[in-house]
Amino acid sequence: MRLFFRGVGCFLFVLTLLCCAAFFCILSRAPVFRDGERYTLYLGDSSSARAIQTDCPLLSKLQNDVRGESVLYEGDLYETLRDRFDATLLFTEDVCGIRNYYLGSPKIAGGITLNGQTVNLHIAVGNGYTAAGTPIIFGGF
Repeated sequence: MRLFFRGVGCFLFVLTLLCCAAFFCILSRAPVFRDGERYTLYLGDSSSARAIQTDCPLLSKLQNDVRGESVLYEGDLYETLRDRFDATLLFTEDVCGIRNYYLGSPKIAGGITLNGQTVNLHIAVGNGYTAAGTPIIFGGF
């Protein structure tokens, strides 16, 4: 009888470890941004190889090899997003009436090197909208 309970205990321990591993896997794939009007995921070997728009970014991220993501918001949310991610402004760029902010955030893993600095948050503001992407916004908005 003791052997049976020991076996059940080991089984429950292994099952608990597997559940924890699944939870952390799902947590690590959670979308970086909340809400927004349009959520885009960038898939494939390079960040801009293929872009898909999705209404369920968590499910899409679990099913695909995601290399980047972006979201579109109405209004100017630069300061809100910068503060939410405790980001540091690295440099800006103005292109065709769009102000691009390139930032580094300790809350976002990874990044790419631009102008000799690691960028992992890109926020573009213009025409009444804000686009936010990680590591950068690929394509346009």
